[in-house]
Amino acid sequence: MIIEEKIAAELPEWRQRVSHLIKHHGNQKVCDVTVEQLYAGIRGVQIQVSDISYVEPYQGILLRGYSIPEILELLPKAPGSEIPLAGGLYYLLMVDRLPSLGEAQAVEAEWKKRATIPGYVVDVLRALPSSTHPMTMFSQAILALQSESVFTRQYSNGLVKEDYWKPTLEDSLNLTAKLPGLAACIYNLKYRDGICLESDPDVDWGASFAQLIGKGNDWEYRELMRLYMILHSDHEGGNVSAHTAHLVNSALSDIYYASSAAINGLAGPLHGVANQECIRWLQDLRRNFDAFPTREQLESYAWETLKSGQVIPGYGHAVLRVTDPRFTALLEFGKKYLQDDELFRLVNMVYEVLPEVLSQYGKVKNPWPNVDAVSGSLQVHYGLTQFDFHTVLFGVSRILGLTTHAVWARALGKPIERPKSLTTRMLEEMVETVRVPVAMESEVGAS
Repeated sequence: MIIEEKIAAELPEWRQRVSHLIKHHGNQKVCDVTVEQLYAGIRGVQIQVSDISYVEPYQGILLRGYSIPEILELLPKAPGSEIPLAGGLYYLLMVDRLPSLGEAQAVEAEWKKRATIPGYVVDVLRALPSSTHPMTMFSQAILALQSESVFTRQYSNGLVKEDYWKPTLEDSLNLTAKLPGLAACIYNLKYRDGICLESDPDVDWGASFAQLIGKGNDWEYRELMRLYMILHSDHEGGNVSAHTAHLVNSALSDIYYASSAAINGLAGPLHGVANQECIRWLQDLRRNFDAFPTREQLESYAWETLKSGQVIPGYGHAVLRVTDPRFTALLEFGKKYLQDDELFRLVNMVYEVLPEVLSQYGKVKNPWPNVDAVSGSLQVHYGLTQFDFHTVLFGVSRILGLTTHAVWARALGKPIERPKSLTTRMLEEMVETVRVPVAMESEVGAS
């Protein structure tokens, strides 16, 4: 297996680097934590090491050091496609090297060999009530696959710690191979009367969901799905889904347990479901006017929304201080293929108007859009009008990153995550011991 061989060759150097840091610099302080940060979800506190990706405030997400424009330019592409192969991205994430076309296709070939979904998983999905949320179905389907875990089986038979990463990689390839099929099965069960199509061996991983829901002949939608899977693949290790997967896997729960838990986090309104909120806001905006709004009407509507105490979804980001490059990539796709789509035109106009409004409003650190502000409108254009399903596609892509983090965490021997808690009284006592000397110094200075 090409990825396993490449990781095995690189591991000695990586382990030496980590060992050196711990041995010679283990006591060096990295950051301070304030009381406000403890009560604010430890936002911005540096608690993890993530070599897979990093969110740079003015460049956006860097995948193994490459920006989104570089990723889209440098990774190998499928014949007849303008978008890179997801197999090439997975190679880059796992191996930390840009792949050749042959290496990207080797990953795609591995996925094709492993893509078959066991019948019992489909039975689990069919047994759920018709009202079950698609994200619940997705989480259940991943969890149902846990009985297939190579890691769990080998660990029970006495797996040495240095080799934990190998069956974790095996599980990761097995799971990621099945993800487009799982998503398509869920979509078809809920929205297409259970119609299921056979996987086409000539279709690459990124485009396979389109083929499996009957859109295999739609070249544009295949391209969109390739792009969508690249853009949503990872976003550092501290967001809810990534941190959840890391935490669960740190207990040596296998990749199925960890990924299912991560999907449950992604289903939250403050995380993956944000893309749905963006679509609803755009549609509410459009319904507010008899005709397509002017820039002045849009500006007035935005001010009314903000002054009523509501937020405008899709704008702002915890780290970014520029327009999300993922938003830009999807916006450019839309300008190329969706120029006459009314919802997309609205997305574009909001982008032209809203940042200035938010800047004047003064309560938003970053007035620029993130990827959620545009992603849903493109899916709706190509017929996926069921908003509650969109986050499933987000999850399919994001598990590429989650599994890479897990493989490398096991390869580098990262321990179980176990931070320490404090009580409110302890914090009050800490603050009091610091506050009194400060007050005394102030009095001395005043005299």
